[in-house]
Amino acid sequence: MSPAMIKLTLMEFKLFTRNFINMFFLLVFPSLMLLLFGGIFGNEPEALYGGYGVIDISVPAYAGMVISITGLMSLPLTICEYREKKILKRFQATPLSPVYVIISQISVNLLMTIAGMLLLFLVGRLVFNLRFMGSFLPVAAVFLFSTLSIFSVGFLIAGLAPNMRAATAIANLVYFPMLFLTGATIPMELMPALMQKIAAVLPVTHVVRAMKAIWLGEAAEVLFPSLLVLGGVLLVCSYLSLKLFRWE
Repeated sequence: MSPAMIKLTLMEFKLFTRNFINMFFLLVFPSLMLLLFGGIFGNEPEALYGGYGVIDISVPAYAGMVISITGLMSLPLTICEYREKKILKRFQATPLSPVYVIISQISVNLLMTIAGMLLLFLVGRLVFNLRFMGSFLPVAAVFLFSTLSIFSVGFLIAGLAPNMRAATAIANLVYFPMLFLTGATIPMELMPALMQKIAAVLPVTHVVRAMKAIWLGEAAEVLFPSLLVLGGVLLVCSYLSLKLFRWE
């Protein structure tokens, strides 16, 4: 990575951390939700959750929430803002390619997504004795793959939106169903069967399913269908993003 690229990434990191909304919903809100539900239900094993506690299934499920905050809100809205303010266009007149802005955005949002997940894990472990039945590397790989898949949806939003106002509207329309209907906040086990079938068409549902399966050490055949869906989302959305994306 070139020195200019490093400086640009550091600048984007500072801008991200100065955004109170991003920092609150990425680092504070998931932990508050975990503390709330843990305080109400505890983390005692229950048959409804396959012999695990509420916190045991909530932490991997909340990965969907953490990824959605950066992938569906922060990333597309920032890129649309840069395009609307002609920042991407101005970069075309400098030795730095506008592509560097995109790479730095992916790097910063990925780093902060990992930070949000690590903080959530620490809260669950220290406060509620969170159980972890999987292995670190497979969990990290599924988390990274899930993140890139949802990021591709964010790039598609950035490509479709003609301006910042439209981007905000589209992001909200996508984000809130993904947040509340996929098991990323309310456990999927508590939802009626019809709602679970509807949720199956949403990509974040498969992030939640994949993360829970790999986190709890379930068999590969449980994990594979969700990874297949996320792979399809990554390929289709990446292709459409490249076709639709505009620098100005």
